[in-house]
Amino acid sequence: MKSVSKLLALGALVLAQACADAAPPTAPLLADRALFAEAVGGDTRSRDVGVMTENLYIGADVDAVIYALATPDPEDDIPALLAAVATIERTDFPARAGAIAREIKRQRPDVVGLQEVSTITVIIPPLGINVHLDFAQVLLDALAAEGLNYVVAIRYENFTASPAPGISLTDAEMMLVDPSRVEVLGASGHTFAANLGVVAPGVDLQRGWVTMEGRIDGTTYTFVSLHTEGTGPPELLEPLHAAQVGEMVASLGTTTPAIAMGDFNTRPGTPAYQVMLDGGFTDVWGALRPGVRGYTCCHAADLSNPGAGLTERIDYVWTRGLGAARGQDALIGQVHLYGEVPSDRLRNAAGQLIWPSDHAGLIARILQPFGHAR
Repeated sequence: MKSVSKLLALGALVLAQACADAAPPTAPLLADRALFAEAVGGDTRSRDVGVMTENLYIGADVDAVIYALATPDPEDDIPALLAAVATIERTDFPARAGAIAREIKRQRPDVVGLQEVSTITVIIPPLGINVHLDFAQVLLDALAAEGLNYVVAIRYENFTASPAPGISLTDAEMMLVDPSRVEVLGASGHTFAANLGVVAPGVDLQRGWVTMEGRIDGTTYTFVSLHTEGTGPPELLEPLHAAQVGEMVASLGTTTPAIAMGDFNTRPGTPAYQVMLDGGFTDVWGALRPGVRGYTCCHAADLSNPGAGLTERIDYVWTRGLGAARGQDALIGQVHLYGEVPSDRLRNAAGQLIWPSDHAGLIARILQPFGHAR
């Protein structure tokens, strides 16, 4: 039985959360982790589960390149590719990976869901271009440099685009875990049946999701990280998102507890959002930060905007079986953004200030209900 002091502490935490949520939409949450720890009996890492979702961002406006390749005019192809390469150099993923690794070190999530884990190769000798970036390895190296031992639970390739000789882009989903906390029981990757497909020569857009079962402190959780399609007009994307999210939800059946996260490319109130609600999932941000807008997308393509350029909430953490949005069994935990305030910016190799990604990352720590284990 929880002591009166701990119940009062928990009540104070909830009240503090409510006060933060009543603040102006741009106000940061002042989460008191010490109070959270006291409320749940000391070491929260033995009583909760922490996740982080981050779209790593390829580093340039890929849609502009796809558009150039899709037009019948060949004269715009090379300029679009050269502009993208210049932007990728400016957005400097190795520097951004270092900043993301430092944030992971600060937060120590148990599971990290990553989207746009890219492998970029652009080799054009006549133009003096020789670029090769393996985002997965760069990030793992950055984590190791911070003294962290995160391991890949699963990496699943969505597609490889090869629009011209010497040019390729591989897009993948990846899930990392802290092996000191998470025992991986199984993992799998999936491609959506509903996809855009071929949109330009050598560009076949396929998206998907990864699933991992992991045991933490005796409880087995099912984790999902996904990336729905982001290229196209709303009238095309809204039904496509609903179909893609529906595939993921159907694959889980009634599995609980489950945590789904990622770049859903869809806003609250859309059909895909409703699919998650109908599947019994709770929007963690909506439950813990009601009234706070929580925008996650998107900064400028070259990440140079001095102020936050985020205008919509499309990245999420969802839970099922860990608490409801409201009521006696309400979800208890903390959730916040990373990469949405100017202090999160870093310097690229040229000394210019840039954002860690074009999306804000989302970090949540959810309290496991007492007596729940499977």
